[in-house]
Amino acid sequence: MKQSHDGAHREVSFEVGDCGELRLHQCAMSNIKDHQNSKQAPRNDARRRRKGSLVMHKKRRRILPFVPSEDGARRLKQLASLASALTTSKKEFCNELTYMPNMAPRSSNLARLEVGGIQVLHKEDKESLELCRTMQKRGKFPPLLVVFDSQEGFIVQADGNIKDMTFLAEYSGDVDYLENRANDDCDCLMTLLLSANPSQNLVICPDKRGNHYWKLEYFCGGINNHTPDGKKKKNVKCVRYNIDGESHVLLVACRDIACGDKLYYDYNGYEHAYPTHHFL
Repeated sequence: MKQSHDGAHREVSFEVGDCGELRLHQCAMSNIKDHQNSKQAPRNDARRRRKGSLVMHKKRRRILPFVPSEDGARRLKQLASLASALTTSKKEFCNELTYMPNMAPRSSNLARLEVGGIQVLHKEDKESLELCRTMQKRGKFPPLLVVFDSQEGFIVQADGNIKDMTFLAEYSGDVDYLENRANDDCDCLMTLLLSANPSQNLVICPDKRGNHYWKLEYFCGGINNHTPDGKKKKNVKCVRYNIDGESHVLLVACRDIACGDKLYYDYNGYEHAYPTHHFL
């Protein structure tokens, strides 16, 4: 119990509300009528008018469009290193999800079927994605190089500084039902849709068709997610989004990547079904 400057005794207590705001309670022990007629009344009224819930909202992180290298010769070198992977692997170029006969039809890719739902791509993020697709049609791609590493083999490294949350690629390839690929020896299948009905589960299969970034997934180093040091290396993440009612997989930088850094992402970012104990 403390005595205020106007002589009134007040009991002061604090508590945290449901939304995390701090609430202050005052129980005046003086006569209520005298308190209302005091000189402090206008100021107390003003305080009551200003009082409101203090709720902190976490700022949503927006997807950024990639920034191509300005030098044309450097861009050609990047494209040549990326395209060589498709040529060597004898893959057909395709920059989007493809729906082939005798596989899953496009009508099967319904994001609403996902167990627990898929996050919807916001308007601003969709604009960034469309800008990137337009640049790709003009031959401009993220500053990436496929290089040979003596310990890890062919990997992808940044050929320019890349900011956190920068769009790098969309995982492209043929869409098929997971049950059709139960015995598939392709080591780069990507989950597209997980439904309550296993027969509706979809995967992306880049074994015959894909874009320049098929090798981003193929050559991009996987982390050993069973060790703290392995997890620290991660700088790229795969994120599934609901885009116009369909599921898509985007690869996005999850922190700033400096020129020359190798790209790493977690093969077990969702289902934890890929053995990574032997990864460096």
